[in-house]
Amino acid sequence: MSASVKSPRDPSTSFDDDVWPDSTDVLIMGGGPVGLSCAIMLAQRGVDVLLVERRDFVFRFPRAHLLNPRTMEAFHDMGVAGDIYGATPAHDRWRKAAWYTTATGPGRFDGMKIGDVPAWGGGPDAERYRSSSPRAFANMPQLRLDPLIHRHALAAAPGRIRSRQEVVAIEQDSESAVVSVKDLVTGELRTVRARYVIAADGGRDSADLLGIELEGPRDMREVVNYHVSMDLSAWSEPDALLGHFLHPAGGARRRGTIQALGPTHYNRDSEEWLVSVAAWMVEGDPDDEAALFASIRRMLGLADDHEITMHSMTRWSYHGLVAKQFRDQRVFLVGDAAHKHPPTGGLGLNSGIQDAQNLCWKLAAVLDGQAPDGLLDSYQAERRPVVAWYTAHSLENANRHPPIAEALGFCDDEAAGFRGLEVFVSETPEGEAMRARVAAEVAHNAHDYSQLGVEAGYHYWAGALVPDDTPVPGDPSDPVTFHATSRPGHHLPHVWLDSAAGDDGGSVSAHDLIAAAGLTLLTSESAAPRWRAAVAAASRNMPITVVAIADDDAAWTAVRQIDDDGALLVRPDRKVAWRATRLPAEPDAELTAALETILRGGDAPAGDPAEPYLRRIRAAANVLVR
Repeated sequence: MSASVKSPRDPSTSFDDDVWPDSTDVLIMGGGPVGLSCAIMLAQRGVDVLLVERRDFVFRFPRAHLLNPRTMEAFHDMGVAGDIYGATPAHDRWRKAAWYTTATGPGRFDGMKIGDVPAWGGGPDAERYRSSSPRAFANMPQLRLDPLIHRHALAAAPGRIRSRQEVVAIEQDSESAVVSVKDLVTGELRTVRARYVIAADGGRDSADLLGIELEGPRDMREVVNYHVSMDLSAWSEPDALLGHFLHPAGGARRRGTIQALGPTHYNRDSEEWLVSVAAWMVEGDPDDEAALFASIRRMLGLADDHEITMHSMTRWSYHGLVAKQFRDQRVFLVGDAAHKHPPTGGLGLNSGIQDAQNLCWKLAAVLDGQAPDGLLDSYQAERRPVVAWYTAHSLENANRHPPIAEALGFCDDEAAGFRGLEVFVSETPEGEAMRARVAAEVAHNAHDYSQLGVEAGYHYWAGALVPDDTPVPGDPSDPVTFHATSRPGHHLPHVWLDSAAGDDGGSVSAHDLIAAAGLTLLTSESAAPRWRAAVAAASRNMPITVVAIADDDAAWTAVRQIDDDGALLVRPDRKVAWRATRLPAEPDAELTAALETILRGGDAPAGDPAEPYLRRIRAAANVLVR
């Protein structure tokens, strides 16, 4: 018999902020979007949580902004997606990245467009992205995303989201972790006993407390970011959310990037901007606002008196780091505490939310007695290779801009760069050939901006799944192309079902059939009675919901990759855990064996799936630091 699913805590129950619990199921270190998302996911599953953040919950800097379809699926499950889409630009014209010499200026080659690419599911990519997920790409600067998630976390776990609290010690035993928390306002030190701890603090405290090494290159490139208000309506680019700037004065190096922050417009009429200027562009004292503004004006071709209002700034460096372990006994690293890489590709925040989604359903299952602690070991087995892949890919993306400049003839000789631009605009065979080379190098940035194979196609090599030894479809090294498959370890294919309609009468995605708790077994209506009997007879504590789809549903038949009497066993994070292409002779025994493998966390792979990506990280870093 299956165990009952723990009911979520009554949302009307609240806790006095002045009263500290002696114990909790899960203590979360860090109140950024990943930590807050963990709090929401766990609280919604009935898990008692306590989140402590050493800063206040005043969000000051834009940071990440792109939310890919898999992340929006997680936010949909949390009840956050609607608010995010409500703040995302209503039109799709923002889904573009462009390269210019400058934004404007008096010179002949100022304000000249070099090229652009569709981005984030826009333009010719729209249908590909729509076919991969029922949730669309979204754009919401973290400056506005974080307060939104914070509000949802306060509602999900009232009284359990605490600011100005720093974790100063963690002592672990076989049953729990004793966490020492210092109140940074009063100086009071208190202890809380937690069954498990999630470190979502970016590694600020957890790195020292746990002593887990992050391997990979550090400090490869310094970048200065500014959150400013300025008028860029003179820029000729009407739509692009993101602009990159290359100029003969900078040689083959990218001078910087601008990103429209809205909040009303997300193009050249944006009221606010995130401006990223290469550190070498700042002449003079980098702490002098006049020097900072001069670098922005020089990059964009603005007049010396063009008004700029500074809201905030930050300096950061490119790293390519992956923790050697994601679990230390009862403590789990998520997000930047476990991996750090450049923003190229926009995979940082997205991978952190996906870490949280992977870990939290497993923690809830273990805490509710549905699975043994061994299930939690699959978190590292699954996520570490994926984020190593993401880190390598992000570093490789960062190296895709210099080839554009080199194709234009940009080099250390500024005059030679201007001669290259003369050729670029000329109606000559040489000009035509150069434009073709430049266009090809710009198009290579599809690996960054049209990377659906990375964003939607990430899969798990080993972990809480039963491999069926079928090959990975397509070319795994292709970051652009996505292949929907029901192969174990991959995401359940998305199709709008012909035979089902939602409560509102609208179409239902196969994704929407997956239960929020326990496992879901998808099969056909004709085979459902036999599979229900197998589920009832299987030995387990994990609840399994059997969902029958009409035998003649053509959309589902086209993607399921199983026979009418087969079945897919799917996890709450929509990863396929087991696939029976047809009804086994003894389905009860086969299902029981599959569950045993899944719930103990699966079998270890023959080698380290992360190692090829760690080698790619080192290779990409060697190019980046040149």
